[in-house]
Amino acid sequence: MMLLIVFLVIITSHLSFAEDKQTVGWVEMVSIYPGNLKIKAKLDTGAANSSINVKNIKYFHRDNNTWVKFDFQNFKGRTETFEAKVVRTAQIKRLGQEAASRPVIRLGICVGLTYKESEVNLSDRSGFNYQMLIGRSFLAGSFLIDPEISFVNQPDCKGETG
Repeated sequence: MMLLIVFLVIITSHLSFAEDKQTVGWVEMVSIYPGNLKIKAKLDTGAANSSINVKNIKYFHRDNNTWVKFDFQNFKGRTETFEAKVVRTAQIKRLGQEAASRPVIRLGICVGLTYKESEVNLSDRSGFNYQMLIGRSFLAGSFLIDPEISFVNQPDCKGETG
């Protein structure tokens, strides 16, 4: 009987934990800020951090900090040029290749009803199916990912982004 009570407490606490999280698919439409650009993103619990496809990265200095200017084009062909302060440089290791240095910036990201600012590394993802990969550092604590569904949430974070 005691074992059954312990089991029920564990199950009940797990269900309560799950109810506090938004269920999303493995691929969703998201918005990035500034710019409120809608893009297709893969939600990947296998990746620690997020990454976005950009072109024409140019480094410059402003107020004794390193900044980057880059172009981003969404799936509809809308191109925006962004400037952002570099918060760090990530060393990305790939099997059988040399490590690559990538600038990391902070971007606002809206998935469903959830808006967060998160570190995102800038890279050429043109060889991938999705323009953005959203990793665990953004997903943790807010989402349950259902791998059987995709594109079930539209980004709706109007009040959060100013």
